[in-house]
Amino acid sequence: MEQAERRIYLIKALLAERPERCEGMTIPRESSRQRRLLRALLNVRPPEPVSGAFLRVQDAYLREELARKGVTDAEALPDAQEGFCLWRGDITTLRCDAIVNAANSALLGCFCPNHGCIDNAIHTFAGVQLRLYCAQVMKRQGGEESAGGAKLTPAFNLPSRYVLHTVGPMVNGRVTSKDRETLASCYRACLDLADAKGLRSVAFCCISTGEFGFPNEPAAKIAVDAVLAHRAVREKRIRVIFNVFKERDENIYRRLLASD
Repeated sequence: MEQAERRIYLIKALLAERPERCEGMTIPRESSRQRRLLRALLNVRPPEPVSGAFLRVQDAYLREELARKGVTDAEALPDAQEGFCLWRGDITTLRCDAIVNAANSALLGCFCPNHGCIDNAIHTFAGVQLRLYCAQVMKRQGGEESAGGAKLTPAFNLPSRYVLHTVGPMVNGRVTSKDRETLASCYRACLDLADAKGLRSVAFCCISTGEFGFPNEPAAKIAVDAVLAHRAVREKRIRVIFNVFKERDENIYRRLLASD
């Protein structure tokens, strides 16, 4: 099956799951619009059982999409300083032990079609298995995830081995001391889990910035300080990749790492 055929198969399968909502919908001819439609359908799909045939086609499709985008190996990235790396790029294409997802309290991924958040991207390119796995985790937990903690899951179709999901503080107006402590706790919780699992490398996104409203510069300072504090009390140090997507964040982290 060619990639275009896989895409059409997946779109048709997802449309067939919700015939009452998708009646009269046509599949666009352009591959770019098909990709957007497929992503939107994956984004809104609830964590329900799926056939083995669907998973086989989906996994082959996502592997091919990843190959098209290209994988960056974290081990080949230069250190900004010993044990710290700064990398600007798509975290869903990074090969390392674990990447960090800035999740919401439901921990099921972003349900907004084609949204630009990292939660949406990670769940999209990991595949439907990630939402299913997270739903099982949350069912066992019996309630929403608290801000400042972390959960570890497989990465499924991503090139990393695991995903660390953490819920950062949502800032409305002035940043409080509680917001700062909660954000620092996100970094500590992720590193503690990675340490317990014996992981050697973790890539952090810019937790709580963007949609959650935490100002970029103080968020970066908290991130660097939290990682430094963790390393100071650990014999076995985890290599940390600060992953940024915007030039502004890259400049902030480069300055912070140069001054430490």
